[in-house]
Amino acid sequence: MPSPESSPADQPQTLDLDPGVIIERLDSWVDGAVRLLPNIVVAIVVFVIFIGLAALAKRLVIGQGARRSRHNLGEVLGGFVKWVVMVLGFLLAATIVVPTLNPGDLIAGLGVSSIAIGFAFKDILQNWLAGLLILLRQPFNINDQIEIDGYEGTVERIETRATIIRTYDGQNVVMPNSNVYTNAVLVKTAHNKRRSQYDVGIGYGDDIDAACQAIRTALADIDEVQAEPAAEAFAWDLAASWTTIRVRWWTDSRRADVVRVQSQVIRAIKKALDDAHIDMPYPTQVTLWHDQTEAVEGDRSRQREGWPADPDNPSQPRWKAEARERATPPHD
Repeated sequence: MPSPESSPADQPQTLDLDPGVIIERLDSWVDGAVRLLPNIVVAIVVFVIFIGLAALAKRLVIGQGARRSRHNLGEVLGGFVKWVVMVLGFLLAATIVVPTLNPGDLIAGLGVSSIAIGFAFKDILQNWLAGLLILLRQPFNINDQIEIDGYEGTVERIETRATIIRTYDGQNVVMPNSNVYTNAVLVKTAHNKRRSQYDVGIGYGDDIDAACQAIRTALADIDEVQAEPAAEAFAWDLAASWTTIRVRWWTDSRRADVVRVQSQVIRAIKKALDDAHIDMPYPTQVTLWHDQTEAVEGDRSRQREGWPADPDNPSQPRWKAEARERATPPHD
């Protein structure tokens, strides 16, 4: 007999395992499933139809993008339209299976869920939206050569999450679209022509005008250097060992063309200056050495500073000079 102080919550609970109750519940579930079976079949058929409509809508959007030469934009928008149609099909199928379900309640529930999903997948959604804006505004196109965040290469493709850049040494850079959209992008093939430059040093004793004319004439003979605008060569700086001549020229904007033409330009400049007998000095430095054991060390009036010794007055080691001074008697 329980004590008077014990409460009903303290009493041991018994589990009703009556087989009849269990069978009755299972029977009610089966009856409910049988009654919903036609609705489930209709809902599945409707959802399958919407899946087909989604695939058709995606294909139509991609086709429109291809006709407008916007393949990447068509793929991104096509994928978005496909998922929208499939979500609508799912909502319609859910209302068929459960007729008492209100579509407005479903949409409201999805709205609340979308906020939570938005916080959970903020970076993914941010990259997707940035990719869509890049495709809409087109700051660059596929096969353009760009530089961003220290990476330079050719744009391979623009996906929903990232932009793929193939570097010149054959590597792929997967750049998140949010970085591409918010950072400065240098589009090197935005125009058909690109200017290159190179600095050449000539000796201080050489004629600047003659050197510039020789360089301009040499560049005019290179077929891949654009005639308009014409190549330029002008004095730019007075350096430590030479006069700097800055050379500028225009080529096609592709990286391969720029590198190939620059090699031809350097070879042509070297040959033109050699033919004109114009010196191209390299940095020089004069170092003066002196023997720190000489007797004149520290005497700036007598120190040779690295120049050859005077044959009439040869230098001698300090120890020998000091010994001679000690051996020489003082004069009265």
